[in-house]
Amino acid sequence: MGEPVKKADHKFTYSEYRLWPEDERWEMIDGIAYNMSPAPSAKHQEISFEIARVIGNFLKNKSCRAFSAPFDVYIPEPPDQDLNEITTIVQPDLSVICNSEKIFDKGCMGAPDLIVEILSPSTSARDLNEKFHLYEKSGVKEYWVIDPGNEYVRIFQLIEGKYDYGFLIPSDDIADKNIIAASIVFPGFQINIKQLFS
Repeated sequence: MGEPVKKADHKFTYSEYRLWPEDERWEMIDGIAYNMSPAPSAKHQEISFEIARVIGNFLKNKSCRAFSAPFDVYIPEPPDQDLNEITTIVQPDLSVICNSEKIFDKGCMGAPDLIVEILSPSTSARDLNEKFHLYEKSGVKEYWVIDPGNEYVRIFQLIEGKYDYGFLIPSDDIADKNIIAASIVFPGFQINIKQLFS
C-alpha cells in the first residue's frame, strides 16, 4: 500500500466534505483531504475489535462513551468555528468521549478524552506525525498507538499541553504472558497485549 491519495490542491472544509460519496472514507487535516482506502487488514480489524470489546466492557455503567471508526471527530479552530468552515475531520480507530455535549448526530465536536490509532502501512506516517500533533494541540488527554507489525503499544499522556515521551510496551518485552497496557487517564482500563497480538 502506498501513501493515501490526496484530493486536489485545495483547502477543503466540511461544506465540501459532507457532499463526498458516502461509500468513500476521507479525513481532512488543516484542509488537506486524505483517502482512507483501501480497507484495513484483517489483523488491524481483529485488534480494533478486541480494543473496542475491552473498553466497551470497562465503560459499562459509566458516563463516558466509546466509538469505533468510521466515526467523525471534528476539530474546530477556533473552538466556536462554524461547522461548515471546519477544515479538520478525522476518523480515529477508537475514540472515548466523556463530555456528552461534544457528541452530536454527525460525530464528536472537539477533542475526545482518549484516542486509539492502529498503524497500517498507508496511515502510519500520518498517525505518528500530523495526527500526533493534532491530538496534542487539540487536547486529547491520552493517545494510544498500536503497531501490529512490530507488536507494540505506545501510550502518550498530555501533560501541560504536551505529550510525554510515551510509555512503550513491546509484546516480547518479557517471557511473561501477562504484559499489560494500562490507561493513565482511565484507571482500571487495561489490556493484555500478548493476547491482543495473538
